[in-house]
Amino acid sequence: MKASKLKEFEPIFYPCSIAVAGASADTGKMGTKWVNGLLAAGFKGEIYPVNPMGGEISGLKIYPNLKAIPKPVDLVIVCIPRQFVLNLLDDCAASGVKAVHFFTAGFRETGDPEWIRVEEEMAAKARQGNFRIIGPNCIGIYCPEQRMPYGPSSLLGAAGTVGFISQSGGHAGKLLEIGLGRGIHFSKVISMGNGSDLDSLDFLEYLAVDPKTAIIGAYLEGARDARHLFQAIKNVSPAKPIVVWKGGRTEPGAEAAASHTGALTASASLWSAALKQAGAIEVQGLEELADTMLLLQQLGRIRGNNVGIVCGLTDGGGGESVLAGDACAAFGLNVPPFSEKTKAHLTALLGQVGSILRNPLDISQGYGNTRIVEQAMELVSREPHLDLIIVYENVDILLRFLSAEITEIMNNIFIGFHRRQSKPIVVVLPRGSKEKERLEIEDKFSREGIPVYPTIERAARAIAHVTRYYSRLHKGSTEKSRQ
Repeated sequence: MKASKLKEFEPIFYPCSIAVAGASADTGKMGTKWVNGLLAAGFKGEIYPVNPMGGEISGLKIYPNLKAIPKPVDLVIVCIPRQFVLNLLDDCAASGVKAVHFFTAGFRETGDPEWIRVEEEMAAKARQGNFRIIGPNCIGIYCPEQRMPYGPSSLLGAAGTVGFISQSGGHAGKLLEIGLGRGIHFSKVISMGNGSDLDSLDFLEYLAVDPKTAIIGAYLEGARDARHLFQAIKNVSPAKPIVVWKGGRTEPGAEAAASHTGALTASASLWSAALKQAGAIEVQGLEELADTMLLLQQLGRIRGNNVGIVCGLTDGGGGESVLAGDACAAFGLNVPPFSEKTKAHLTALLGQVGSILRNPLDISQGYGNTRIVEQAMELVSREPHLDLIIVYENVDILLRFLSAEITEIMNNIFIGFHRRQSKPIVVVLPRGSKEKERLEIEDKFSREGIPVYPTIERAARAIAHVTRYYSRLHKGSTEKSRQ
């Protein structure tokens, strides 16, 4: 099955040639933007603009129709008015096209019986012509390895191991933008729209066997075959973590989903119960989705949910400690006290006055002394019962009291710990007035593989999601070994 599935989807993610129907010499047309985006991204295959008017785009000949293209076409991107799509599909069948992506919208999602019928006829023509349809009403495929950008643009990041399936082109695009800023690297992104032919189940089954994908995310508004979808999630989740954001959880949201992609949604409680039973990680929004996938990508398996927290790198550590302790406990993380031996060493290092020498640890009495920061980190990292260390770094306070050079030395200490010891580190960088400097520090940590969050609440929630996933996985494998 693996080899056949990879071969079936190869023309979709690794096409040797793409035809763009609806491209023209008019640079304002969507088809033209698509051609120029592929060119700017350095797409690895051939590009064939198609328009009955003919002409030329960026040095490429515009063919009057698909049948006029002299070489085989793997993928067709369709940006033409909806009343012409059925004739185009006849040309696709006659030309031996492998897959068709419809940016064109206005079908099932309108609720109009006539255009619902047309969408059904499109799927029937695909079956008869032995090709597959992505969409309609979607942005389609993003595959950085093949230099296929997202939509009619040159948006392209580094290839990675995160795959994402979305019924919303906007959400998928925003997640890609977040990924570019935070260092989430995608193997494939699929905006599938109405899913008239290929739907979330099909793409999930592909990502399950794709050797380039280790983590799977999804934004879903509904499912054509929910029972088989949940069974597929259950089959895949032990090998690859699956993070799902279910849209349309409320009555207004469900009504919007029906108009957006024509999706019919079940109750939120039923979806949550089914996702939990299938072993998926359910999240409630775009930020939570990105936060969780970032942690999975950067840290992978986390041994347990005992966290050590270091606050007050130069001042303000008391309030930070309370905030961090409350947030972690609220999301079910353990913040265990340090051993008596570690407490004694911390007392010798920091003194008793003005510091909190339990967990969370306030080291503000070190007044930004980098030697003290390094020794405190060493002591915390040696605690055998801790599974992860959270560093709370308030860039505004650091740069108010310390020079940029000292701040850089301090951050290099955290990077050094990340490199030379196995205990994972997560950094919290709250936003403030020094946003330019904060983003530079975040980028530096991200390039080193250290996940960064703007709030302790978001960090704690992501850690809780990941640790619960691996705890369930461990529990399931233990129970199987006993049988």
